[in-house]
Amino acid sequence: MGYLEGFAVTLRQWPRKQKVSTEYRGGRPNSDGKPSPKDQKIDKPSRAHGRHVLNRYEDGMEKCIGCELCAGVCPAKCIYVRGADNPIDDPKSPGERFGFVYEINYLRCIHCDLCVEACPTQAITETKLFEFSFTNREDAIYTKDELLVGDDGRPQFLPWEDWRPGDDDNTSGWMRATAPAGRADYQNKIGWSGELGYGVRHPEKGQTFADKAVDRAEESEVHEQGDHDGGHN
Repeated sequence: MGYLEGFAVTLRQWPRKQKVSTEYRGGRPNSDGKPSPKDQKIDKPSRAHGRHVLNRYEDGMEKCIGCELCAGVCPAKCIYVRGADNPIDDPKSPGERFGFVYEINYLRCIHCDLCVEACPTQAITETKLFEFSFTNREDAIYTKDELLVGDDGRPQFLPWEDWRPGDDDNTSGWMRATAPAGRADYQNKIGWSGELGYGVRHPEKGQTFADKAVDRAEESEVHEQGDHDGGHN
């Protein structure tokens, strides 16, 4: 029955010479023909998980040392890394090795951020960009050249990505709140090295026990008020 209903919609539109599917033009229009503000894009959460970037130190050196820990911890098996010894005359990273090959298959990635937690040098983080689409498999497999930040420390803006202001700010914020390695002992302390274009980022403020106590008190007050109102109805 679903197929017949679909054909009926098409046939009803045919005499009017209207498209059944139209191009997206920035939101559903109001009665005055202007886009509805309810259909506009809203700000992303501060800890949103999106497209990855490979960071560099403030002197331009790559942070990735090719240890493959991110690939090992990835539950979706979407990361492929191959390390190589640093050239003596032109080292890529401060260590003995660097990430010679780095690929992420976004047809598999689930944006869990476990790779960020496993990385010992804070080389890989996730931005807030999640609106990127591909027309072929090659575009969906990001290479090191596409993931590595530019000379200004900013992500590479690829043609199929819809970057918005703030998408590259405070990347992987949840890890920065409790770095290194997610330990609560490091909450509100700087545990990250400086990054090209950003310097030393301030740690994200974590939730303290006092904040939790206030939240519980407010929640309890709401429940008591609801019970009180219910008793009079």
